[in-house]
Amino acid sequence: MQDDSGDMAPEMAGLRAWIISDDKRGNQVQALGVADALGLAHELKIVAPRGLHKVLAPWGGVAPGERFGQAGAQFALPWPDVAIAVGRASIPYIRALGRHAGSATFRIILLDPKTGPGSADVIWVPQHDRRRGDNVITTLTAPHSFTSKRIAKLRANIPADIAALPRPRIALILGGRTKAYPYSDKDHARFETTMRSIAGQGAGLMITPSRRTHEDLLRIALEATADCPRVVYDGTGPNPYADFLCAADALVVTADSVNMCGEAVATGRPVYVFEPSGRSAKFKRFHQALRDYGATRALPDQMRELANWQYEPLDSSA
Repeated sequence: MQDDSGDMAPEMAGLRAWIISDDKRGNQVQALGVADALGLAHELKIVAPRGLHKVLAPWGGVAPGERFGQAGAQFALPWPDVAIAVGRASIPYIRALGRHAGSATFRIILLDPKTGPGSADVIWVPQHDRRRGDNVITTLTAPHSFTSKRIAKLRANIPADIAALPRPRIALILGGRTKAYPYSDKDHARFETTMRSIAGQGAGLMITPSRRTHEDLLRIALEATADCPRVVYDGTGPNPYADFLCAADALVVTADSVNMCGEAVATGRPVYVFEPSGRSAKFKRFHQALRDYGATRALPDQMRELANWQYEPLDSSA
């Protein structure tokens, strides 16, 4: 059920939940988005299996030394009402929880566990993944915490340095190298050409790297926009990412992060995607689906003018 703002009504507010995740922030963001949408009182449990147990995850079990289910261990009574697991390393733990807690805990897995549908009561996968089944939910983008209510609140309280930028304000959200997108020299050259053309639009820029942003990509972005009015996050102080996202009239996002693209299209503002040369069919399906939905367009090599298009914001957490 949704309230008038489009946010989930907190029908499960106060129920106890465990979020089981590795230390990857991108995984945790997805699980926290679901927990917040449900109004759960959640506790984050970071797992880091070692040795053979790390190699065997998600198919293996929990190491005996972790004393799963025993008093004083990280995973012990009282069992939660809900458990949300995300990431390969988390799967042995939520399977063990199912054996200990039984039906007392409703189990949710985010992303394909590779271990079959019986590993949880509900499995969520992004639409561009192939897994389907009676207990499988798919959405176009990944869940996150940028609800319509949160976005409206951020837009009503734009920090002074961002508000002082000329309009339109463009958020440049940088990812970086991955196995799917290794970023060649040609990609860097194309990115530089595009950034210089954006710099000529007279817009105010908000630039933020991520943990994965490699040095060449950030250097190109900063050098190409050096003469523009801009706010740059340099990694010190509070992260203005949420303010950048919500204050933007348009956004430019690199294609390598499903999370960042999904958060950008929650704004309802035009999103340009820079897609370096890559070799992932899954990512290609994802970005084609966003274009078909009408949320994104490919970032042109030469930005001659900023387009302004409309679409219904995507809120996969709800």
